[in-house]
Amino acid sequence: MKISVDDQQLFELSETQKRVIQNDINIDEFDEDMKRRLQYILMNKYEQCFKRLKSEWEPRLIAEGATTLPTSEESFASIVFAHPEYKDRKTREQEKIN
Repeated sequence: MKISVDDQQLFELSETQKRVIQNDINIDEFDEDMKRRLQYILMNKYEQCFKRLKSEWEPRLIAEGATTLPTSEESFASIVFAHPEYKDRKTREQEKIN
């Protein structure tokens, strides 16, 4: 099983590794189970990052006079990313160095 993102292979499970996992997971469910696990990991990371983004920015936006904030995560994130004071992790780290 090859795992790729944007056409770049990240890693590959050998047949032996697959069979070890299939000792616990039905072979007929294996592919779907592996996809579900990968999705879970990425979505869990997203949810944790969004929680931190919201806890940082919601009070800031309210302090600046926002009376309503969107309930949609996409819309909320778009407002934050459009804010003139928003900086992503790389930018914040580069500013600490300089």
